[in-house]
Amino acid sequence: MHSLAWQRRSQRMVIHLLLILGSGAMLFPFLWMISTSLKGPDEILSDSLDLIPSSLHWQNYPQAWNAQPFGRYFLNTIFVASVTVACQLFFSSLAAYAFAFFRFPFKSFIFIALLGTMMIPQQALLVPDYVILARLHWLDTYLALIVPWTASVYSVFFFRQFFMTLPKDLFDAAVVDGCSYVGFYFRILMPLSKPPLLTLGIFSFLGSWNAFIWPLIVTNSTHLRVLQVGLAYFLSEAGTEWGLLMAASTFSIVPLVIAYFFVQKKFVQSQAMTGLKE
Repeated sequence: MHSLAWQRRSQRMVIHLLLILGSGAMLFPFLWMISTSLKGPDEILSDSLDLIPSSLHWQNYPQAWNAQPFGRYFLNTIFVASVTVACQLFFSSLAAYAFAFFRFPFKSFIFIALLGTMMIPQQALLVPDYVILARLHWLDTYLALIVPWTASVYSVFFFRQFFMTLPKDLFDAAVVDGCSYVGFYFRILMPLSKPPLLTLGIFSFLGSWNAFIWPLIVTNSTHLRVLQVGLAYFLSEAGTEWGLLMAASTFSIVPLVIAYFFVQKKFVQSQAMTGLKE
């Protein structure tokens, strides 16, 4: 009996040790980035591998912030990400609503064809998407940053799978009681869909916040640059000033870390509550 308990305890200790080592390996680059952002040029270029700087150079942060209009970059990124998330959740949930609750010709074929588009690499769509926006005269506008991402096949699939877990009797009872299709969507379906809304909202916001290639292609004006594009321009201008580079990289990810701590509990709950039904 004691040997079995000791064996289980040893297994848990090994698992926890592996998790701690994995967490340390993942956190080390971030700790190194923060440490380097607080070091002076001489200490950065030295052979020392100390994570704790000998003297804190806080001036790296205001110097990096003032080197580029990062305030404008943050506002652009927050605006584009917020509008993109709102539109994507709305339109994707509407499409999933139709696939989950309505009957119409070729529904299964259309849904499978829609899923098939996920097999196309995003890079293969850059040129045709760019041509379409050029003909619409949307290049170098907020429309080019937002409209192409207002719907997502993955979001449609995710919403549809969640809607399939809801009892169909709920929809039938609402219709019998005189609730319209639009009323069912807003009054019943969306309040029950908080888990997928939160999960997809976080994923969509992260994707929009970290977007680089598409904003770089479709925008030229400085006042339209998002954070990742502005950071790339800053990297090319700062050159080998590693302290400033790491400072800019640090304050570009701090908002995401803070936001995650606020929504961590609800995000884990939403992941546990969201089911996939075939």
